[in-house]
Amino acid sequence: MDRLLAVPKLIALFVVGALLVAAGVTFWPGDDKKFVTAYFDRTVSLYEGSDVKILGVPVGGIQKVDPLGTKVRVKMWVEGDVKVPADAKAVIITPAVVGDRFVQLTPAYTGGPQLTDGDVIELDETATPLELDEIYQSIDDLSRGLGPEGANKDGSLSRLLDATAANVDGQGEQINQTITDVGKLTGTLDNNKEELFASLEQLARFTATLKANDANIKAFNKDLAQLSQFLAGERGDLAKALETLSVAMREVSIFVRENRDVLGEDIKGLAQISQVLVKQRKALTETLDVAPLALNNLALAYNPLTGTLDQRSNVGANERQLQDDPAVFLCALVNQAENSERACNAIEEAFGSMEGLQRSRPFQQRSADREPMQIEHIDPSLAGLAEEGGR
Repeated sequence: MDRLLAVPKLIALFVVGALLVAAGVTFWPGDDKKFVTAYFDRTVSLYEGSDVKILGVPVGGIQKVDPLGTKVRVKMWVEGDVKVPADAKAVIITPAVVGDRFVQLTPAYTGGPQLTDGDVIELDETATPLELDEIYQSIDDLSRGLGPEGANKDGSLSRLLDATAANVDGQGEQINQTITDVGKLTGTLDNNKEELFASLEQLARFTATLKANDANIKAFNKDLAQLSQFLAGERGDLAKALETLSVAMREVSIFVRENRDVLGEDIKGLAQISQVLVKQRKALTETLDVAPLALNNLALAYNPLTGTLDQRSNVGANERQLQDDPAVFLCALVNQAENSERACNAIEEAFGSMEGLQRSRPFQQRSADREPMQIEHIDPSLAGLAEEGGR
């Protein structure tokens, strides 16, 4: 009999043990779950066992809710194979006016770092819904503020509404279009927020640069004001100058139009000349270097007293010929001039009458570094020699 009673007891103990093992497997932390802690300012209707969801799909549950002074600590778990962004936020969702609430993790994972076991979601990264009594209180405060005890105490709100109704009467279509355009504007700004903020950043840098150069900008404005005053005082002359310039430009335009072909040929010729100058730039450079010295030497060689160009001749081997027969030497010098034959005849006649003078005053040799030789007491018949040679 005792043995028969012991069998049901063993069965009952086995069932209880199986239930305990199942509960332990269900609720005891395992390796396939990630435990996360979040802090809220309040957790109305949030209990242990409430769901944790992503996009409305249950992915975990609430393990424990502990009040800590001005905030509430909520420990929750998420399935180990569920990916949650590392910067996810926790929001308490109210599915109905009355009923249990759940924690929603947002946003959904799209890539990057993940929320890991033991992470904490701080108070500034969580949100709680407004309670019904808070909504009623806000409506009551608004009605009191706009009622006869508030803004409409002296009928101000009523007059504002009447004036607004009179102003917008018949303007519904324009108001609707304005609201639509504002919506498009906000959409455009949202799509281009990066460019907008970049422009604002550049504008901030520009204003900072202006601030750093405030003294220079003030000086520039002062100079610009003085320039404006000067132009204002000379506006009559400036207007005349502009009028004259316009006439000149018109004449130039007519001249260019009438002489287009000739100007084209001249420009082509000028281009050729420019090419020649470019090719001969070395020679031009050498000329520009040597020409000043040559002109200076020419100026120094001019004798203003006699009106002649003085030079220091180095006749070299012809000195002997000059001593032996001056007439032949002088004829050789004027041989390239016109009527050289008549000049040579005149030279021979002149030196023929100076034989005694040559014997008494022979020519003296002079080196190239001495003063130019001078002939004194020349027969007067030589006076017309240069003139005769040039004829």
